[in-house]
Parts: sequence; C-alpha cells; structure tokens
Amino acid sequence: MPLTRVTIRQFEAFLAIVDLHSIGAAAERLGLTSSAVSQLLAELETELGFRLFDRTTRRVNLSSAGQDFLSSAESVLRHVRAAAQSADDIRNRAAGIVRVGAPLVIAATALPAAIAEYARDKPKVVVRIFDTVVEQLVERVESGDVDLAIGPDRQSGTRVRRDAAFASPWVMWCAPSHPLNARRRMVWQHLRDVPIVATGRDHERAVEQMLANLPAEARIIPVDVVDNVTTAFGLAAQGLAVTLAPAYVAPLARTFGLVMKRIVDPETIREVCVYRSTERALSPPADGFADFVTPWLKRWDRATQTEAKPRRGRLPADF
Repeated sequence: MPLTRVTIRQFEAFLAIVDLHSIGAAAERLGLTSSAVSQLLAELETELGFRLFDRTTRRVNLSSAGQDFLSSAESVLRHVRAAAQSADDIRNRAAGIVRVGAPLVIAATALPAAIAEYARDKPKVVVRIFDTVVEQLVERVESGDVDLAIGPDRQSGTRVRRDAAFASPWVMWCAPSHPLNARRRMVWQHLRDVPIVATGRDHERAVEQMLANLPAEARIIPVDVVDNVTTAFGLAAQGLAVTLAPAYVAPLARTFGLVMKRIVDPETIREVCVYRSTERALSPPADGFADFVTPWLKRWDRATQTEAKPRRGRLPADF
C-alpha cells in the first residue's frame, strides 16, 4: 500500500504520543492543540489501515500493531532528520565534497596545508585533490571533472573564470655545488651553454615566451624536457643540469637540497590562479572552499616565498 498521503508531522505526532503516553503532553511538545494532534493520529491510522493505540481515560498505550510499526516510524523520522541536518550543513557550507584539480607541486605542498586548515573549521567538508597537468586545468573545470582548479595562469576563455591568487617570479634551481650558485647576480645570459632541464611542454613554452624579446645571443633553450618536476629536481640535485621554475615550488625544491637564484634583466613573473566555471554554479561547500582558498594562497605565498618575490631597490647580498 503506497503511503502517499502520510506526512512527517503525522510521524512526529505518533512518536511523541508513544514517548509521553498522552495526546495532551504530545501536543504541548509539538506546539499544537490536542485536537490537532488527535487529527494527525487519525489521519495516520486511516492511511495505515490499523489502530496504533489502545486508549483509556488516563493513558494512551501502543496497540500490538502499533508496537510492530514503531521501529519503522522511528527509522523514517531518524532518516528525515539526518537528511534535514545534511541539507543544513550543505546550505551553510559545512558539509559536502569539493573536487580540486592542481599540478604536482601545488597538489603536494599548498593544497594539503590549505585543506588541513579548512578542516579545523569545516570538518564535514571533504576536499579531494585531483592531480592535473597544467595544460588540462581549464579543460577539467570546463568539463565539470573538478569544481575548482588551482595552478599557473592559462588562457581560460569565457566558460571558465580565472582569479589571480598570487604572483611568483621564475627562478633557477641548482645544486649548492653548481658553479652558477657562486654568482651574486644572475642574468639570462649566464644560462647560455648551461644544461637546462624543463618540466613539461608548458614550462618549455613559458621559457621561450619570456625570452622571445631578448636578442638572439641572450636566448636559451632547454636541452631536455621531462614530464615531472621531481625528475627535473633530481637531475639538478646531482649537478647534471639546472632547472627553471616559479619560486612557489620552493617547499618541494628544497627537499632535494636545491638552492634558488633569481634571474633579472628581465625578471619574469608567473601568476597562480583559481579557476571555476562560469556556466555552472558551485555547490555551497565548493563555493565556501573557493572563498577560503584564494586569500589563503596569498598568505601561503607571503609566508613561504617572501624571499623569492621581486624587491625594489638593491638586491640582497646573495644575489
């Protein structure tokens, strides 16, 4: 028998009467009149096709059929209340799943720290990291594979919005024993005839673009291109090459023992952006994480990359 006309209020009235053994007390708990509670009970019994209570002048007791039905009614109300709480949590950005795409370095350093801090306030929000190469950041947001993406600046078109989080200078990473580490001031010409390893075609193209306006004698070309930044760091750590990368890779680069050298004339800046769809509204938990992570990334950059940012005036002594 389909219970199409049964209401949550009827279940609440039923269970209140069970708990208090009184229609009047149940009415007081529910903020209703006794006649309203009696009406709710009568409607429920009509829908069910059996009596739920044996009534006396002083007391209302469960009937045998009511006793059999009780656990089902309690289960229904428990699930409804859980659903209501879940809806409240989602609406208030307090629960849900957020899918974030990011390339290796950000996925390994910045994002875990951001998620850990966010979880202290929003423990029911699950933020999942989707490893994404730089070239696919915009595409994955556009297709709906991820809610947000975080990574270096890319052309995003009209279907994806791009919000700048922080700017990071391109720098050189090398082993402490590398001859270039002894230079107080690095310019692009110093990289001529030096083995350079780039990470992915995105880095290779970025190097080409930022040096396009330099005279031919100042241009450099990577001698090797690898897929993973950790491979480039491993080669650099052994002194086999140097590698170029934005300064925000510092937390990972330093685990390989690499040192950073800023390159000037010109100093080239790369922005890290947060990407989101312009065609699909974010869920409340994803929207909440987006609002949190953009300013958080700015703070993370200031805390971990201050020494790598462009400075006006004199260069520090070790550059």
